[in-house]
Amino acid sequence: MKLENVGIAVRDLDEAIAFFTDLGLTVIGRDTVSGAWTDTAVGLDGNHAKIAMLQTPDGQGCLELFEYIHPDAIETGPTLPNEIGMHRVAFSVDDIDEALQIAARHGCHPLRGVATYEDAYKLTYLRGPSGILVMLAEDLKKG
Repeated sequence: MKLENVGIAVRDLDEAIAFFTDLGLTVIGRDTVSGAWTDTAVGLDGNHAKIAMLQTPDGQGCLELFEYIHPDAIETGPTLPNEIGMHRVAFSVDDIDEALQIAARHGCHPLRGVATYEDAYKLTYLRGPSGILVMLAEDLKKG
């Protein structure tokens, strides 16, 4: 078994793609999907969405982003770090300061700053597009 991807519904697909590609992911496909097969697969009648598949630079991880055309997307409050359910997406980065500069260009900033864990990792949580919780971590012992 392998993890295929993590799917995230977003308000604005182009905005989310811009954020994640600036961080280093690559768009490997885009489509608009609808019809009986999507209704069955997703379990949502009248499902019609714009989708994009993005891959991490190492080729191992994928995000599937989707923006609903129908039915209308449902806005919820931003996920809190201690809520049960889908939590966050995490990325290892070579340089957390550089990644945070990229995120800032998209209006995304750490929730509380950057922490250091046991002189091994610098890490932070930030709110990405559509309020997605994103964790960035830099391995301080790499090399």
